[in-house]
Amino acid sequence: MSYSVAIDGPAGAGKSTIAKEIAKKAGFIYVDTGAMYRALALWFLRQGIRAEETEKIEEAITRADVTIVYEEGVQQVLLNGENVTPCLRTEEVGNMASASSVNPSVRLKLVELQRKLAATADVIMDGRDIGTYVLPDADVKVYLTASSACRAKRRFEELKEKDALGDKTLESIRADIEERDYRDMHRDFAPLRQAEDAVLVDSSDMTIPEVVDVVLGMIRK
Repeated sequence: MSYSVAIDGPAGAGKSTIAKEIAKKAGFIYVDTGAMYRALALWFLRQGIRAEETEKIEEAITRADVTIVYEEGVQQVLLNGENVTPCLRTEEVGNMASASSVNPSVRLKLVELQRKLAATADVIMDGRDIGTYVLPDADVKVYLTASSACRAKRRFEELKEKDALGDKTLESIRADIEERDYRDMHRDFAPLRQAEDAVLVDSSDMTIPEVVDVVLGMIRK
């Protein structure tokens, strides 16, 4: 019997960081949805399809299967059974993933594949609509958030450490985050919101290990 954990929340709340740590500690598969988009993009490129060729994309995805496995603790992405992990980080694949992801058929296909994966393995997924749309019957649902000021400070420090701040200021980063929150919460399809049965976790004054421990405490296998 598979077990699933859904973590939703706004940008910069630390969802991916927390999900990856929990996956390690609980022995779950962390479902990297971004890598799945890239695998489909690789498939389209191999078929000689351009991002604007909607009909060809819709046909091609009927012949694509993407899944994630772990080998010796390292994530591997399989496309129709082939390990394509080394092929996913090229600029060409990244550009195709970005361009093709706006196609509703691509998103619906990935939701189908993500649900299929959750039905056969213990998984943890993070995003904006995992608990409300992708995995509405998840065993554990968490809505992870933090104040916009806190999220902006974390992002500012991250960019500063990477020497990638450029002309960004703490104030501009906070404005960007709040604008993204608004867009995510007001989009027509599967907007960001807390599922009725999700546990609210505000990480504003919590460390990563503290948040991980709280979520691990909810997992009852």
